[in-house]
Amino acid sequence: MVIGEGKPIEEILSMISDKKKLLVVGCKGCVTVCSAGGKKEVEVLSSTIRLARAKDNNPIEIKEETLERQCDTEYLVLMRGYINNYDAVLSLACGAGVQYCAEMYKSKIILPAINTNFVGVTEKQGIWTERCQTCGNCILDRTGGICPITRCAKSLLNGPCGGSSLGKCEIHKDISCGWQLIYDRLKELGLTDAYEEIIPLKDWSTSRDGGLRRIVREDLTL
Repeated sequence: MVIGEGKPIEEILSMISDKKKLLVVGCKGCVTVCSAGGKKEVEVLSSTIRLARAKDNNPIEIKEETLERQCDTEYLVLMRGYINNYDAVLSLACGAGVQYCAEMYKSKIILPAINTNFVGVTEKQGIWTERCQTCGNCILDRTGGICPITRCAKSLLNGPCGGSSLGKCEIHKDISCGWQLIYDRLKELGLTDAYEEIIPLKDWSTSRDGGLRRIVREDLTL
């Protein structure tokens, strides 16, 4: 899932310093799971803004809303009846949601309330860790289900590097070497022969760069 975290309140207050009527919109998707942008976070942020503005003798009117998702048109259209009543929208969605909302409501100022950090997992309660950099050419079948692009500090496709020592990465003693993890996993699976196979360099020009990436499923389009 997409992992994000709330922006500092000082930054948010600066964004909306001249706004008198604000629509604060959360998302019930990924950012709810990582406790960054759900209904609860909308309520807490809205209350914090109201208190801060009242303290500065600059009151603000806020409407709170939490959509099922902000990355789908069918949910964004639900704001059509009231969005123009507000000076700006403060979105607690990921960066994709903020941008899609801005695309749909071109005459409205859409502001981000959270920072989108990475695609990751819930390691344990309150702790989320990165697992994928969405490179567009998955090689997990060759690396025991462990991503070298994400787990190796240098994103090496054929590792480890010369700085790895005792299973730890050279950049920090608390970080496990990604390629040590891969080797251990392949050994556990009885697939160490795969470790000796050279993984070709990625063509980053087609997987990461070159403009907007898009997936089209003809069987699902109308």
